[in-house]
Amino acid sequence: MVAYVEVHPDNPQQRLLAKVASRIENDELIAYPTDSGYALGCRLDSSTGAKRISEIRDLDKSHHYTLVCASLAQASAYVRLNNQVFRAMKSVTPGPYTFIVPATREVPKKMAHPKKYSVGVRIPDQSVALALLSEYGQPILSSTLILPGEELPITEGWAVQDELGDQVDVIVDGGEVGTEATTVVDWTSSVPEIARFGAGDPDRF
Repeated sequence: MVAYVEVHPDNPQQRLLAKVASRIENDELIAYPTDSGYALGCRLDSSTGAKRISEIRDLDKSHHYTLVCASLAQASAYVRLNNQVFRAMKSVTPGPYTFIVPATREVPKKMAHPKKYSVGVRIPDQSVALALLSEYGQPILSSTLILPGEELPITEGWAVQDELGDQVDVIVDGGEVGTEATTVVDWTSSVPEIARFGAGDPDRF
């Protein structure tokens, strides 16, 4: 049965987030709030998490999963950022952007893009997400909770429960969040390319 965890949207209770973090470490799939809708998340080296996310969202093999990180310092262990990319990311994070960049060997091969060996990385501007990341101490492998046939993500915890039921193990309800998915910037080459237009201002790139 899915665990439904309600936390304060601005000051989430650490004891509740500690329980959620332990569920992630126990290889469970969670739904949690970000600044750009709710997301599905699991442990980076999860044995089943990416497959479950793919099935819920009906994703193809070329989908870029995202490492949701607490900071650029944390992200730097998992992705390769040259000075140009680092400065650009620093100027817009935390915020509603996802950057597709080359992965390091710290990212399991099955979690990276099969051809480019790249991965998405983002730092959300959302209290619950940042507090959970701080409590967990590692990035959370994630994908925005956009259901098949939909263009916008789910934005409330109760709606996640209604739509997914027990397809996830934990739902972290942190209240209503932003309605637009992130702007995705593909920086796997020397020139950035907007792969998806979303909540972040694309003119920054």
